[in-house]
Amino acid sequence: MDYQKIADLVMSKLVSTHEGGGDNDHLTLDTWEWPQGVAVYAMMKIYQKTGNPDTLREIRDWYIRHMEKGLPIRNINTTAPMLGLTMLYEITGETIFRALIEDWANWVMQGLPRTQEGGFQHITTHDENPEQLWDDTLFMTVLFLYRAGVALGRKEWREEAKYQFLLHIKYLHAAENGLWYHGFTFLGRHHFGGAFWGRGNSWFTAGAVDFLEWIGQEEKDCVYRMIENAWKEQCEALKKLQDPASGLWHTLLDHPDSYLETSASAAIAYGLLKGCRLGLLDSEYEKAARKAAEGVLATVAEDGTVQGVSYGTPMGHDLDFYRNVPIQPTAYGQGLTFLMLTELMG
Repeated sequence: MDYQKIADLVMSKLVSTHEGGGDNDHLTLDTWEWPQGVAVYAMMKIYQKTGNPDTLREIRDWYIRHMEKGLPIRNINTTAPMLGLTMLYEITGETIFRALIEDWANWVMQGLPRTQEGGFQHITTHDENPEQLWDDTLFMTVLFLYRAGVALGRKEWREEAKYQFLLHIKYLHAAENGLWYHGFTFLGRHHFGGAFWGRGNSWFTAGAVDFLEWIGQEEKDCVYRMIENAWKEQCEALKKLQDPASGLWHTLLDHPDSYLETSASAAIAYGLLKGCRLGLLDSEYEKAARKAAEGVLATVAEDGTVQGVSYGTPMGHDLDFYRNVPIQPTAYGQGLTFLMLTELMG
């Protein structure tokens, strides 16, 4: 199978203007938000695989265009595109990018609202979500902070990123089954609807394996061991919950009556594939990952649209909320699919 050709087709859907309705369905690169951040991060990984200068030029042009237009208000979700920017800076060394990375990372450290125990409060463009920890935060903001610390030589940023992983494990990792709750609030100290949401779990599956690769280059210390153990426990639980027919996972992982969801399945497949490549998982996981990849690619339409993707999902207070999230194409659906493809491309 020509994975590069499929990746190019999937990427082609992320056009500057979308025929159906502007940025309302998130299938566009015209905005600076978390769906675009996920997609551009995946594009950077595609560039790392292929070395195609056209891909790098497209990514650089995207950042320059948005910087000239003016960036949106800062929050957890609008931080997501900064992760790809750190990678771009490490390649180009342009001072304009360094200045923005430093400024934004300083805001994360000093301006981002905190929960009790110093957690990154999951503030978004529309909601403050006081005293709330969400599993999305690790992928959207914490990965950036660590990579910024690497790129700019700031140990305190790297240490803060490690602490955030540990704190989120403490409150979101379920000891009874290894899965992750969508969120936790210190106001009432509960997990809202108690949902083991598919894409929420997948942010950890995909994000933690990248984080382990990075911090392992520094030192495989007690922090590394803690994250690795939580990640492996989650991977074991996910393998047991994989739909045997399609290879995908349900939007509520432990509820087969909820629909099968492509973006979570792509991110989980990425995490499992990379974990196998790094020697963290055995061959049984590679079988599960490749079956998942086949299931994800079966949802890709002839024009490159990734189907079966659940729309942006705020915190749900009951399980039916997740069952009823609409399905439609999104930038992160495209991005997570070609993130998965970076591992299949070899």
